[in-house]
Amino acid sequence: MQQFNRPWQTLRMESSLSQADLLNQLIEEAEAIVIGIGAGMSAAAGFTYVGKRFTNAFGDFIAKYRFFDMLQASLFDFEDEQEYWAFQSRFSLLNYFDQPVGQAYVDLRQMLAGKNYHVITTNADNAFYAADFDMDKVFRIQGEYGLWQCSEHCHQKTYQDEALIRQMAREQSDMKIPADLVPYCPKCGAGLEVNKRNEEKGMVEDAHFHEQKERYEQFLKENQDKKVLFWEIGVGHTTPQFIKHPFQQMTEENAKALFVTMNQKEYFIPHAIRPQTVQIDEDIADVLRVMQVNNGGH
Repeated sequence: MQQFNRPWQTLRMESSLSQADLLNQLIEEAEAIVIGIGAGMSAAAGFTYVGKRFTNAFGDFIAKYRFFDMLQASLFDFEDEQEYWAFQSRFSLLNYFDQPVGQAYVDLRQMLAGKNYHVITTNADNAFYAADFDMDKVFRIQGEYGLWQCSEHCHQKTYQDEALIRQMAREQSDMKIPADLVPYCPKCGAGLEVNKRNEEKGMVEDAHFHEQKERYEQFLKENQDKKVLFWEIGVGHTTPQFIKHPFQQMTEENAKALFVTMNQKEYFIPHAIRPQTVQIDEDIADVLRVMQVNNGGH
């Protein structure tokens, strides 16, 4: 097995090649593709945590707490469970149950058809489901906005009740849901919360989570010595321990691998892997759309 045919430095000098063309070449040449998806991908698909999407849905919470963005707000320590679920029910509908299809995700799925790939994502929204991805190829390491867990993490099981979420959103007033709608853990009686990781307690990791994790780790093991494209899309530096740092480490350990970072923000690249690094800084949605068109899509 050979390394990628030409280093990024050589390809970049060929002005006739756009960033989309370069990515297409690398994908075609790769024997395995590991895609890391961060918040920038969902933002590129229109699912932003700032701007009108935030202010239209949470004007009352912004007025009370002066929140700057939806993600900050979702992690806030609200004054009680009724207020917590008033916010989280709206948040879950917007970013999970009622989240529309994102074209950037559809373009990505279509260009990966027939390829040897696996996805790891820190996003907890509904984008992969909505875009009809093969969910056996997606590892959701940071939980899902549509699932609940015991706030005390007393057992490793998650719950879902879309009907109750809709009732919470419908029946709330003055930023509170009715007290009788607050959900509680069936094991210990503590309040339930959205299935998300936090710094203090981590996250409830149920059997489904571990199935995802095992499939991802098995893919990495089976392809560790191949020409692997470690391709991160919209990955920032909030939780680098899940995608960015492992991708960089695995690239350094495999001389045949390439690390592709797709982000309009520039982040530090370790010196050891700079010869194996491709930086894509054009708009994510635009590049994915052009790649799909160039691959015969519409």
